[in-house]
Amino acid sequence: MNGMMHLYIGDGKGKTTAAVGLCTRASGRGRAVIFTMFLKGMESGETISLEKLGVLIIRSNIRFGWLSQMDAAVKSSCREKQRELLLETASAMRNKAAGLVVLDEVLDALNAGMIEAKTLQDFIKLRDDETELVMTGRNPPLWLLEQADYVSDIKKVKHPFDRGIKAREGIEQ
Repeated sequence: MNGMMHLYIGDGKGKTTAAVGLCTRASGRGRAVIFTMFLKGMESGETISLEKLGVLIIRSNIRFGWLSQMDAAVKSSCREKQRELLLETASAMRNKAAGLVVLDEVLDALNAGMIEAKTLQDFIKLRDDETELVMTGRNPPLWLLEQADYVSDIKKVKHPFDRGIKAREGIEQ
């Protein structure tokens, strides 16, 4: 088995950035790459760049807002959309013979109950032996930590958000 599983976890800035860096490297070496964004619906600097490299971007075009501010109906709609994103990624992975699949913020979707553990476990089993899988987010369950080949814990020491500075275009988005 050449394809391995990576977890980029922690409360620090840089999990998605690390995943995007691996996308550029894999794409540069001719691998088909799929980048799926969970809990994010907007276009961002990384999606624009990755699309130029031929990376397939899978995301919702719906902005559901912060999980803590969702009512029951919005949470239900968001949960269904996150499940659809994972199914769409599974289909694309089978059709493209992807060399790299990134599930950005999937751990946060899992922790928020937007994706069920069994659904994610089933997805992991679908990948072939050559597919590299990256998952980002916070607080992965023990079963994922045990299965992963790489675990990078990105710790926040200091961040402008703590001073009330919003995400800046080209830096955080």
